[in-house]
Amino acid sequence: MNPYLYIFGTLFFTIYGQIVLKWRLTNLKIVLPESISDKVIYLIKLLFDPYIFSGFVSAFIASLFWMAAMTKFEITQAYPFMSLAPALVFVIGMFFLGETYSIGKVIELVLIVTGTIVTVKY
Repeated sequence: MNPYLYIFGTLFFTIYGQIVLKWRLTNLKIVLPESISDKVIYLIKLLFDPYIFSGFVSAFIASLFWMAAMTKFEITQAYPFMSLAPALVFVIGMFFLGETYSIGKVIELVLIVTGTIVTVKY
């Protein structure tokens, strides 16, 4: 098995978790209660939403893939790939969640991807 699939799995499940949480919380039009105890109770109730729960399960699966990747790579070789997660979340958020973008965010995206390539390649 190609060891880069472990890094891909980490990225995929990390990104899925973030996107599904944002999508679901937006659809539920969440407004947190004022008191701390009401917030805690409300957030615990949200954990039982199947989509939100899948986001947490996804984070756990991403951790398993990351552990597998750590058996195949030095951390200095694998970790730069993790910087692609914010860049991919940005693109997916723009297309699927209708998130806004600006020229500054696009430049930032290009810099992140360029930095990842330079760090991994050299």
